Amino acid sequence: MKPLLLLAAAWRILGPGGGGAQFHPTVSPHSPATALVACDMTGAYLTRDGGVSWRIFDLGGVVNLFAFDPADARVMYASTGALYRSTDGGQRWQLVFPGPDAIRSVNTGDDHAEQKIAGRVTALAIDPADSHSLYAAIRAGSATALWHSSDWGSRWQKAADLPGGARSMWLDPRSGALYVAGATAVTVRQDGKWRTGASLGPIGDISAGFPASGPAVFYATSKERIFVSEDGGMTWRQSPLPGLQGSAGAIATSLFEPDVAYVSYSGLRTPLHATFGVARTSDRGRHWDLVWQEPGAPAANIHDAWLSPLFGPGWAGNPLGIGVAPHDPNTVYTTDSGRTMRTTDGGKTWEAVYSNRAPEGGWTTRGLDVTTCYGVHFDPFDARHVFISYTDIGLFASQDGGASWSSAIRGVPGNWANTTYWMEFDPRVRGRAWAAMSGTHDLPRPKMWRARSPESYTGGVAATDDGGRTWRASNQGMPETAVTHILLDPASAEGARVLYATGFGRGVYKSIDGGRHWALKNSGLEGSQPFAWRLARDSQGALYLVVARRNDDGSFGNPGDGALYRSTDGAEHWTLLRLPPGVNGPNGIAVDPQDPRRLYLAAWGRSTPEGAVDGGIFLSTDGGSTWRNVLAQDQHVYDVTIDPRDPLVLYAAGFESAAWSSTDRGLTWQRIPGFDFKWGHRVIPDPLDAALVYITTFGGSVWHGPAR
Repeated sequence: MKPLLLLAAAWRILGPGGGGAQFHPTVSPHSPATALVACDMTGAYLTRDGGVSWRIFDLGGVVNLFAFDPADARVMYASTGALYRSTDGGQRWQLVFPGPDAIRSVNTGDDHAEQKIAGRVTALAIDPADSHSLYAAIRAGSATALWHSSDWGSRWQKAADLPGGARSMWLDPRSGALYVAGATAVTVRQDGKWRTGASLGPIGDISAGFPASGPAVFYATSKERIFVSEDGGMTWRQSPLPGLQGSAGAIATSLFEPDVAYVSYSGLRTPLHATFGVARTSDRGRHWDLVWQEPGAPAANIHDAWLSPLFGPGWAGNPLGIGVAPHDPNTVYTTDSGRTMRTTDGGKTWEAVYSNRAPEGGWTTRGLDVTTCYGVHFDPFDARHVFISYTDIGLFASQDGGASWSSAIRGVPGNWANTTYWMEFDPRVRGRAWAAMSGTHDLPRPKMWRARSPESYTGGVAATDDGGRTWRASNQGMPETAVTHILLDPASAEGARVLYATGFGRGVYKSIDGGRHWALKNSGLEGSQPFAWRLARDSQGALYLVVARRNDDGSFGNPGDGALYRSTDGAEHWTLLRLPPGVNGPNGIAVDPQDPRRLYLAAWGRSTPEGAVDGGIFLSTDGGSTWRNVLAQDQHVYDVTIDPRDPLVLYAAGFESAAWSSTDRGLTWQRIPGFDFKWGHRVIPDPLDAALVYITTFGGSVWHGPAR
């Protein structure tokens, strides 16, 4: 397998930065300015300047651990279950386990195109005396075993079973003892013998440090309490945080200064508030100082960027991960549900390292973006006035062509503001636009309705007459629903615009008065809860509706499968079209502007034990009567788009680390070089430069780079 590369220099990522959950901050033993951070959206991030800037890399899965080589600053490891290594400071990454030669195929069969491997690396330890000597805990099924390689991962030998599992491992640089943190206790191997310490119960988080003399020191959280061990994890004492009635979460110590540790907490009772934040000890947990303490308002020593001022401190919450510099216990990185923060003075002050304030106002990313977005929307009267429709943080706008970004949800009802799925501008009335708002994110993935019926989703259509500075609810006649798309009929009168909107789980709504009133138009749609997802209109006025499927279990022909409909009478009646054979997951539709019978269908493959099948891009030249697959090598295509300047040029993206372009009306496709984010959404041509495109992603904000 070829090495995986960091973000190509030709690409840049746009957005305000941050915005989603971040984990596993890990600081290099060679420099406290070098750190790695993971997220839950497959991206991983590297800084070499203390968080002033970050570079994203994507290993095809969610990273569950990082490790730095103790001897060589250029060498680092990351595990997504599969173990990767970089030997050039994070520029390129290659497989260590399983070996590249052992991989014959990659199964990406589930709804998120997750990569499946036979064994999963859950913990890693590198011998400080010989960094080519590696210890890995590998889980296969329900069993975990310790494996050792003496040749830098070329060959592995099983060393022992680990019946308690392994979430973390450390090698004592002085004694050579190997410590393994399992589900409830620490086990140590020294001089060929194994010992297991006292059980803590379920361990929430755990960290170890090695003082200049004496046994290893451990800190752990369990059952929302804090524990400390000063004898290598054999015995524990409780370390109470006075007033703590909630929970203790992430905990971390400095690898070589273990007198100092930090713990995140929530629910600490004070005379006036329940607070959350971070506490610090400098005497092995005998006393704790609250170095980060916030109730409902930002604390004076917490210098956040845009997230807390916009949503309040509780939105991001207390840290999910803490990383302390191995040789500098005053340098700490924390990650939470929306940001990465850093202190260099032991917690006296904390600075946001995910976003920068732009000189003219607004915010711009430092390269650490963890946001899902659906579209890049351009004001037809000012192409530098741009919007991004986001999950979790709603709608953001830029007045300077994407150089800086500000929130644009003023006036949107609070229970709608989580997600903006789409925007539609009036092409002839300056400042007028509509937005599809929803309190439910991540549609149309089946995980979103397994525990909650779409009938309970909140959302609606919001309207603006001032270019998105303020919004108002515009949904009379439309019950609360997750609106996922809006389509404007450009032939309708300026004073009585005809609009169509998809209500996920309700159907199609139509307005004939610019969105002030809506009526349900479901005649011909099958089922009581149509998962109306996307709309398209051809040059003659016919409408197409994509209905998302209800499951991804590989079944076919069941009620609730996805569907494709057409209406030739303004949505008064819908006719079911035949999908390509085997397809039950239509995801996007595009119609050739010069030939209304030429259709392009983006399809989501069905999950089977052997992988995804019957996905890709399908072409019809007869109005949907027959189809043929023109892009089968990508089974999870999210959407297909046509360049408005040239109908010969098409683009597509999906969940298999690729974006695609075609210059012959979809007959052949080529990968767009440099884009390798695992979960792509939609490719949007840049209206100011035909050589560039924007790509929206599920978890990596917006990428901007060369079209071909």
